[in-house]
Amino acid sequence: MKTHSVFLGLVAGLSLAACTPPADSSLVVYSARSEQLIKPVFDLYEQETGIRIDFVTDKAEVLMQRLIAEGKNSPADLLITVDAGNLWHAAGQGLFQPVASSVLEANIPAHLRDTGKQWFGISVRARTIVYDPAAVSRDELVNYFDLAKPKWKGRLCLRTSKKVYNQSLVAMLIAQHGEQETEAVVRSWVDNLATDVFPDDTRLMKAILAGQCQLGVVNSYYFGRLQKAQPDLRLALFWPAASDGGVHVNVAGAGVTRFAPHREQAIAFLEWLSQPTAQAVFASVDMEFPANPAIDPDPLVAAWGAFEASPVDVVSAGELQADAVRLMDRAGYH
Repeated sequence: MKTHSVFLGLVAGLSLAACTPPADSSLVVYSARSEQLIKPVFDLYEQETGIRIDFVTDKAEVLMQRLIAEGKNSPADLLITVDAGNLWHAAGQGLFQPVASSVLEANIPAHLRDTGKQWFGISVRARTIVYDPAAVSRDELVNYFDLAKPKWKGRLCLRTSKKVYNQSLVAMLIAQHGEQETEAVVRSWVDNLATDVFPDDTRLMKAILAGQCQLGVVNSYYFGRLQKAQPDLRLALFWPAASDGGVHVNVAGAGVTRFAPHREQAIAFLEWLSQPTAQAVFASVDMEFPANPAIDPDPLVAAWGAFEASPVDVVSAGELQADAVRLMDRAGYH
């Protein structure tokens, strides 16, 4: 794919003076997705339409604060970020505007988009159980709640609760099972830990490979990246059955910013993100599942087997996230 110039004035700093509105042939996107994962999509859109995507990448919190500071002067047309919790927070702070689009409603299932039409999922990630088949029998595994049982004491690894991925997982469990039952489970997770929590999913999996623990919970695309680098990876994924609550899924998503200088072009790009060309890139480059159910996942991802997602709407990941954070703190999960 051909390359394009990055909007250096935006990358340089947070100063409003550095932000010059683009020409009609370009859009500005603030992205919490790393450049290597999102740039191929931008390049392809420019190749197909001639519309340049100038972009800034940073953490979701930084980009949201930037949009708040810029207000009506913001050059951003869209915000792309990961996790429904972040998307929900952005909507709650008035950073998006509603988009009525029959294309988006046809391509993105209702449970993967905001009920107020302010943001739409563009790719799906599953947060599920990873294990060492040499140490754990598949028949022993059930679901996230089962990881609280005494048989997993000294065998479990977890990522830090400070990351939004685990906050959203616990929020979804609260939505399914209630706060009291979920808190008891989270306390038992902490009791079952084999070692201190890890800063990221990749280190967690490497700890399993090193024999520090035998199973944990990770986003499936981290597993995919590690498997791509190590085809003989000695780990496996387990999908909780629908009868056991299903698999926790979340989204990377996008919305048109409240003061988008190029609203119609921004909507057109958002619609394009939901269509086969972009969805296939998310599937192959990011090792995620397409949000558009008509698009097949990457063959490597498909080889992990089919699963049934939790019936809980991903919006719950945002609505109950503050409750989840407080719960994890009470449970000593840090």
